[in-house]
This record gives sequence, structure tokens and C-alpha cells, in this order.
Amino acid sequence: MALQSEFDLIKRHFAPLSAGAPGAFGLANDAAVWRAADGCEIVVTTDCMVANVHFLADDPAASVAHKILAVNLSDVAAMGARPVAYTLATAFPHATGEDWVADFAAGLGAAQSAAGICLIGGDTVSTPGPMTLSLTAFGEVPAGKALTRSGCRPGDVIFVSGTIGDAALGLKVLQHKVAPAGTEDAEYLIGRYRRPSARTRLGARLAGLASAAIDISDGLGQDLEHLARESGVEIVIDVSKIPLSQAMHGCMTRDERIWSDVFGGGDDYELAFSVAQADVDKLLVAAEESATPVAAIGHVALEGSDGAVVRFLDGSGAAMNISARGFRHF
Repeated sequence: MALQSEFDLIKRHFAPLSAGAPGAFGLANDAAVWRAADGCEIVVTTDCMVANVHFLADDPAASVAHKILAVNLSDVAAMGARPVAYTLATAFPHATGEDWVADFAAGLGAAQSAAGICLIGGDTVSTPGPMTLSLTAFGEVPAGKALTRSGCRPGDVIFVSGTIGDAALGLKVLQHKVAPAGTEDAEYLIGRYRRPSARTRLGARLAGLASAAIDISDGLGQDLEHLARESGVEIVIDVSKIPLSQAMHGCMTRDERIWSDVFGGGDDYELAFSVAQADVDKLLVAAEESATPVAAIGHVALEGSDGAVVRFLDGSGAAMNISARGFRHF
């Protein structure tokens, strides 16, 4: 069934997603009203996804919905904020069927329910070009506690959440460039690509605890470089301590070139952050309370380095030459 009226589409599929937010007015007005909780500041982030650039055109609609929300909530988490609401702008190609939109809205509903947030506004248009989705997420963080990329200090420990490189490998599985040993590994990797886990529970606990943070969207190497440059420090990473999934290990035993996906693969949406050595125990408690696995993978070495901002060492301490650092949009 082809798409009909924009307003009917919103009423049927998107207005129900705003039911928990009185200030959204059922999406019947031009804008929403939102007020931050007492003692909090609002964190705002926007991400755009284009078909066959950020997701495959034949990805399931519900997975696309999950991903567009998760990539934004990951940015909120990296600022140490708690997600509270979001807006959505969609440009659907003329050939998009209403069944696809219904599945997309259902996927949004499941994802927002898991995050405890609501849709509060947006826009819906048609396009002759590829499907384009833009989502803006709002979070709340205690005043003055928002995390940035510029807080790393010498002696800090570098942590990451989850496992690294799975999503990039999942994309290669879908593109038939990698063949995992078994169906279970293949499904796991594809799931990590299509349905990333925004670490919102951990992120909200990092405010006032971590010194700097970023989400790993463009690749571990490149995103660590952002931390190092913004903080004016050198970061040293022990490659042997980077957490890898069982599925990743299985693929790497068959092809060592897959290491490039660990350093340069995007779409992980895990958190990378620095913590003062004195606060490591508190961080481990916060990770346990948020049911989020974390691993210490390196440290901040010094300020004002005029050499490489991020150095990778192997398990014996020897320098590694890493060429694949991350995804670039331009």
C-alpha cells in the first residue's frame, strides 16, 4: 500500500509514540514544549542516516528504527546525560509502502520504550532520492556535569564499554565479504550492526565520574584521536586489552586482516572514556550497577605531545602501525 496523506500517516503511526509526553500535544501542533528537571541542563544531539550509506536499503524497517534512535542516544550517553525525548524527520522515497512505515513505527515504539522516552515532534516528507532519516535526541544532565571530549588528563585510565569491531564485521557479513564459522556468530554480528546498544544506563552514571567521553561511531582509532586532540594529550592503547567478542575472535583466526575492523570499523556505538586512577573502583561499581561490561585498554600518557596523539602497542609493548583509523563522511 503506497503512502497517502502526511497527516494521516502521522496520526496512524507516529502520534501514538508521543502518548507519554504531554508537551507533545499528540503531535497536533507545530512544536513541542519541554522543560528540564530542576538542577539539570538539556543535552541535544542530531544524527542523520541515509539508505545505503548508514544502513542497507533492504534492512528490516524495525532495525532501521532501532538504529536511528540508538545512534542518537549513544551521543546523549557520551555526554553523561539521561535521555528524555526525541524528534524525528523522515524523507520517505515515493515507492515506500505503508507496511514499511508501520514496521518502522513499531520498531521505534519498542526502542523508545526500552529507553523510557517518547517522540515529541518532527516532520514527514517524500523524496525522489534515497530514504533519509534525521533524529534529534534530548537528554538531561546535572548542571555543570556534562562530559566533553576535552577532559583527559595525564594518568587517566582509558576504558571502553562492550566489545569493539562487531558492527563493521556484521556489515561485511551482510555484504558477503566475511563468512563466520557458524550461523550463530553470523547472526550475532549482523545484530550488532543493525541494532547497536546505546549505553545510556552507564552514560548517565559517568557524569561527575569520567573526565572525558566519546561514543565509538566512526571507529576506535579515529574516535580516540578526537579525545586526544581535544584534550591536548597522548593516549596509549594496549591492543591486547581491547575487548573482542567470541564471534570476532572466530573470524580473526581465519583472517588476521579483520584487525582493521577493530581499529577502523564504525557503528559500534560503545563508549570510550577516561577516568582518574583514583576513581577506577567507583567506575567499576557504576558499570556493574548499569549491567554494562567495561574494559581498561590504555592510559593518558602526557600533555602537549608533538608526536602521534594515539599510540597502539602490542601485548609486549612494541609499537604497532595502524593505518585504518575510522570512517570519514567526506
